[in-house]
Amino acid sequence: MAESRLPDRATKSLAMSRPGHFRFTEFAIEALIRVLGFSSIGFVLLIFLFLLREGVPVFFEVPLRDLFGTRWYPTFDLFGTLPLILGSLLVTVTAILIALPLGVATAVFVREVAPNWAREILKPMIEVLAGIPSVVLGFFGMTMIAPLIREVLGAPTGLTAFTGAVILAYMSLPTIISVAEDALDAVPKGYRDAALAMGATQWQTIWRVVVPAARSGIVMAVMLGMGRAIGETMAVMMVTGNAARMPLTLDSLFRPVRTMTATVAAEMGEVAQGSVHYHALFGIGIILFVMTFIINLVAATTIFKRRRRGGLR
Repeated sequence: MAESRLPDRATKSLAMSRPGHFRFTEFAIEALIRVLGFSSIGFVLLIFLFLLREGVPVFFEVPLRDLFGTRWYPTFDLFGTLPLILGSLLVTVTAILIALPLGVATAVFVREVAPNWAREILKPMIEVLAGIPSVVLGFFGMTMIAPLIREVLGAPTGLTAFTGAVILAYMSLPTIISVAEDALDAVPKGYRDAALAMGATQWQTIWRVVVPAARSGIVMAVMLGMGRAIGETMAVMMVTGNAARMPLTLDSLFRPVRTMTATVAAEMGEVAQGSVHYHALFGIGIILFVMTFIINLVAATTIFKRRRRGGLR
């Protein structure tokens, strides 16, 4: 017994002999974590301030009625951003409508139905899908999906909003599946056991107990997927046709459109710095930032209200 206590006593005596060293190390680590945390927030603020500095002048140089007009022709000093906004919304919403049922169903299968050996294979494969470069997906959409849509659906061209939505849905799937699967995994096992004990089948337990219990996490998965879709640039620019037209007709989904991100990427390299066109492109960035912020704010508010109601109950 005496010999076994020697290491503990030696460790205690060593710690007591160097208390200043341990305190300094702990202080340094805490300070480093604080600096890294505040620096990440600072970088975001600096980016936002730079965006404001370069984009706000367009709201004074171009009247708001023209800035939110229906024609985007910078060569003729027409900076109507409405076709770009509606094009981005059309492609993004269609992509989420495609990806949501596929993503949630896949997450349910991976977490609730698939055996352990299959789950260990599927989860890494889904995560690998997120690492495919967007330019590769854009090239795939141009060479494979666009001709298929033109021939099967009879569209005038294969480079349409629907083609971009299909590519964005594929790009959003890994995010939606991973986050939704984590939300399903966080549901307590007692919920499943209670439902099965009351006579519910496995599918009734999944769709009436587990999925509703993970609803907040699934909503967050959809919001993250939407943010992934609305911010994509290269793939959308390659497959949507880049026509700045108002998508207000019934066949707009199968006609070319132009998104905000594609406009900035296509025109920023050729614009003169300090010109009205230059400030208009940064103004598009501000509009995109505000739209993304509103989406995230609505999602966070919805989740907070549901959690608060659950706590009150």
